[in-house]
Amino acid sequence: MVILKTARELKAMRNAGIISSRALREAGKAVEPGVSTLEIDTIVRNYIEKQGATPSFLGYGGFPASACISVNNVVIHGIPSKKTILKRGDIVSIDVGAYFEGYHGDNAWTFACGEVSEEAQALMNATRESLFEGIRQAKPGARTGDIGSAVQGYVEARSYSVVRDFVGHGVGAKLHEDPSVPNYGTQGHGVRLLPGMVIAIEPMVNQGSAKVRVLDDGWTTVTADGKLSAHFEHTVAITPDGPVIMTLPD
Repeated sequence: MVILKTARELKAMRNAGIISSRALREAGKAVEPGVSTLEIDTIVRNYIEKQGATPSFLGYGGFPASACISVNNVVIHGIPSKKTILKRGDIVSIDVGAYFEGYHGDNAWTFACGEVSEEAQALMNATRESLFEGIRQAKPGARTGDIGSAVQGYVEARSYSVVRDFVGHGVGAKLHEDPSVPNYGTQGHGVRLLPGMVIAIEPMVNQGSAKVRVLDDGWTTVTADGKLSAHFEHTVAITPDGPVIMTLPD
C-alpha cells in the first residue's frame, strides 16, 4: 500500500534527509587510500547518533553496520570491515540512511578514491546523471515506468547496464515501503505518482553485464563478471510543483 505523506510528515522527512545526506557527505570526505571501510562506517554512525538520530541500516534484517560500503565490483550491501582497505583508483559506493523522529532518509553516492581511471569516472558520471534523469520524471501524474525508462535509456545509450535484481522503493516511517521503483521500464506503465508520495530513486549501473550474485554472507552483492558498478540515490518527494529532493545537505 502506498502511503501519502502530509505536509507535516514531509517536513519531518526532510529533517531525516538532511541528517542522512550530511552523514553521507562526511563519509565521502573520508574516502582516501589507506582508510578501511570500517573506519568510514564508524564516522557515519557517530555523525548520525550525534544528531539524535539512529542509523537506518544498523540491525536492519540483521545487517551488522550503519552504512553499506561497496568497492569496485561490489554493487550494493558491502559490509564494512577493518580488512577492506581502500586503494588509490578504487570507486566506493556508500549507502546511508538515518531514522529521525519517526521517519527515514535514504541516499547513496559513489566516490573516487584518489585519481581513478577514465573508464571508472565515466561510469560514475553516467550513473549520477541517470539518477537526475529519473528524478526529472518524478512529478504528479507520471508513472514509475517513466522514471525507470529515463534511467535505463540514459544508461544503455552509453553501453552500460542497469541492475534489475534490486530496485528503488518508497520511503517513510519504514525504510522500504511501496511502491517499487525499478531503474528500467516503459513510459506510461507502472504505479501512478501522486502528491505526497516519497520514493528512493537509486540507479545501480554496471560496466558490463547486468547480472549480479550475492556472496555467502547473504548481503554483499557483486557483478557476475567482476566489472565495476556504481550506485547513486536520493529520496524524492512528489509535490504539486514537481520533485523535491529530500536528501540534500542544505
